[in-house]
Amino acid sequence: HPDRATALTNLAWACLEGYNHNHLQDIDIDATTSLFRDALALRPQCHPDHSLSLYNLTKALTLRYGKKGTAADICEAAQLYHELLPLCPEGTYLRSIAAGAFGVDYVIGGCNQLPTDASDEGIHLRRVILELCPPGHQLHRNALDNLARAVKTRFEQYGSIDDIDETIQLHREVVFLCPEGHDDYDSSLNNLAFVLHSRFDHQGKPDDLDEAIFLYEEALRLCLVGHQFRDSSLDNLGGALTTRFEKGGDIDDITRGVSLYREALMLRPPGHPRRDITLNNLALALTIKYRKLDVIEDLNEAIDRLRESLQLKRLDHPERHISLFNLSSALCSRSMQTQKNEDVKEAITLCQELASGHPTQGFPERIRETIEWARQAEIYQHESALEAYQMCFELFDSHVMTRSSVISRREAATAFGDTRSLPVDAASCAIRRDNLRRAVELMEQGRGQQWSLASRLRTPLEDLESISPELARKFLHLSKHLSDAQGSAASTDRADADRAATEYRRLTREWEAVVAEIRGLPAFSRFLLPPLCEDLQAVARQGPVIILIASQYSCSAIIIPTSRDPHHVPLPSLSLIDLTNLKDRFTRAIRQASRMNPAEPRKDLIVLSRIIWDEIMLPIVNVLEHVLKVKHRSRIWLCPTAAFTSIPLHAANPFITKPDRSKEPCLEDLYICSYTPTLSALVRSRQLMKKRVPPSFVAIGQGQPGTGKGKELLAVDSELELVHKLVPATANRTSISGDAATRVGALKALQENTWVHLACHGKQDRTQPYDSHFVMKDEHLTLLDIMERDIPHAEFAFLSACHTAVGDEETPEEVIHLAAGLQFSGFKSVIGTLWEVDDGVAKHVVEAFYKYMFRDGVMDCTKAAWALNCATHSVKTKVPLEQRMVFIHIGV
Repeated sequence: HPDRATALTNLAWACLEGYNHNHLQDIDIDATTSLFRDALALRPQCHPDHSLSLYNLTKALTLRYGKKGTAADICEAAQLYHELLPLCPEGTYLRSIAAGAFGVDYVIGGCNQLPTDASDEGIHLRRVILELCPPGHQLHRNALDNLARAVKTRFEQYGSIDDIDETIQLHREVVFLCPEGHDDYDSSLNNLAFVLHSRFDHQGKPDDLDEAIFLYEEALRLCLVGHQFRDSSLDNLGGALTTRFEKGGDIDDITRGVSLYREALMLRPPGHPRRDITLNNLALALTIKYRKLDVIEDLNEAIDRLRESLQLKRLDHPERHISLFNLSSALCSRSMQTQKNEDVKEAITLCQELASGHPTQGFPERIRETIEWARQAEIYQHESALEAYQMCFELFDSHVMTRSSVISRREAATAFGDTRSLPVDAASCAIRRDNLRRAVELMEQGRGQQWSLASRLRTPLEDLESISPELARKFLHLSKHLSDAQGSAASTDRADADRAATEYRRLTREWEAVVAEIRGLPAFSRFLLPPLCEDLQAVARQGPVIILIASQYSCSAIIIPTSRDPHHVPLPSLSLIDLTNLKDRFTRAIRQASRMNPAEPRKDLIVLSRIIWDEIMLPIVNVLEHVLKVKHRSRIWLCPTAAFTSIPLHAANPFITKPDRSKEPCLEDLYICSYTPTLSALVRSRQLMKKRVPPSFVAIGQGQPGTGKGKELLAVDSELELVHKLVPATANRTSISGDAATRVGALKALQENTWVHLACHGKQDRTQPYDSHFVMKDEHLTLLDIMERDIPHAEFAFLSACHTAVGDEETPEEVIHLAAGLQFSGFKSVIGTLWEVDDGVAKHVVEAFYKYMFRDGVMDCTKAAWALNCATHSVKTKVPLEQRMVFIHIGV
């Protein structure tokens, strides 16, 4: 009925008046609110009375909030006012009542009384309130402050640097609105200093810490003796000075820091509600002082202070974990000097309690605490070490999964410098405990987590579809939406980024619920969980896989044979330092060789190849030949870790001439070598081999990239012609070059063809590996571009470009490079390069490779490793050593 909305509104107002005069019972306020809500539903945005119905509903909600105190009502009222006010022009009656003290200001005041909520919804509400309080509004400063608190709390939970940056900016605005002499000037200085100190802890920029100390000093100057907040100012400044002493070692900083803490403690005598905080902070300062100056009395006092602090904290105290962590650390420090086993046992027990987590703890804190547990367990050979490593990986996985883009995930990974070596240290720990299966599992769980997270959204589902088609459909649907949402977090607008992140987290929760449902099926209890060793054993069906482990504790190899238990090969003459030196020597030798005449002997490279043979590969070859009886010319896969990833292991060569003038065989004489970034990557590529389609081949070349994009590659066009001639005529063959070889054109070709040859400039970006790229005519074709494409029918790619199989130094265990990106997107077999390629001589390798590859006219990507092996042998007289070593095979 056209008048139904009016009738609903009239009835609601009559009830509201009765409610206001206490003629009606409390329950009627709910019914009245529903009447206004129904009327609003009948008056959509285009309706002339839509704004009036919005106002009516806000009145009912604010009245109900005033009577019942339900937070949801005042929050909804704020959202409605956010929609209403832009619809009410200045000077109108509705504007005058909506914007008055009993309208939006009342709602803002109610929202300001709500506790800090760092959820996506809570932060969105704070942004709405800030928009309702524009600059000049009497509550603008309060709105800034409340939003800053919520965003800071989210930073503490998830560790996103964007959040701490925004918090600092918000607090700067608050300080600007509180000039000296304002009642809140000192507290605004303290708040800004606190978040600057937090960002220093996260990023280590000295300017942040220096500014924090300056602001703390200014705040303390205003808090004279007798000031109600002097104890807090003393505490804050003491903490910043202690941090600066820890980084810079100025004795004056720690002396003054401890003195400030002692004064603060005097202002917080027994019974003071914040005494436990100062006890903890003083203890931490004394512990840091001990580690620099080695005065045992400082450490003993620190432990006593920490015990007292813990006694004052309930088991559910939100900051109990801080005192537990500090006490554990102090006990470990004392045990190193006194050798007291009871200190070690207590410290490890505290670490285990910490790792279990407190509801208020964010992932970053728990990860740091669990890393400390693993470190201490290693130092004291405690039995809980493997448990600590396992928990580290689980927490890290959960933490990184909260990030809605691959770039932000890498930022989360690099925020913990101590995590780089965790996978290899965990494997080394398991090896030292004679548990090779566990070593393989931990290594696989800890490495390549960026690829692992992304690949979960592209999991083959044939088996699931046969058991539960509906669950498979739901999983595919959510995986697609979640994958699409991953790029949304790049927005520079904070509100847009928040909305994208909120949507991502909502989808993640739904996706996780479906995964839990799938794991409830009898045959899928380990769906998307880290693989067990018996699952990974399948990786060796076509030949043994050799994991090379470079840990600070030991260097060794684990061979996973085709049908036996893993086999350990110690490398006792090698240390992590030796490998780092070897890697650096190779870098220098390759650079030197690139400047040499092709005919000159590569003496340095020969020496280094001998070292790889003698120190690394010979012990492994001995086991392959004599223990595992692996036949010569069989295939083997190398899975290097840490420093091993930057060493050309396949080039191991004794360079020895026998008395009969024959050569001692090198590694590639004995076996056909391939690489795999992780075991799971190889397993996944083999699973996708089931999806074969008729082959199509595209050669993409860009030899004239344009000004500022690299030198002209004169041999590219001839290389494309050569490749085109060698591809079997039975395949659909196309070429793209010159002006047609653009970013979009190359991406389209990658998606439409199963075989790809790329000849162009390649660049590995060592600071942001997802920006590594192939140089096209217009824009770069980046690793991120490639990763965002799912090409399940793709088979083979030859990357005749520089640096396509080199990872970055910050996250070597993630193996983030162009060749791995192509493998992830669907290419099962990839030829990549470890350093710069000379296109003038590389064409000889390319020609020989394709002649062997298509010798029988069949396009089979599993022959690529063999073809590359034969090709590099056949061009020894034409191609210098470093340009034969540069090419490696990855995949099936």
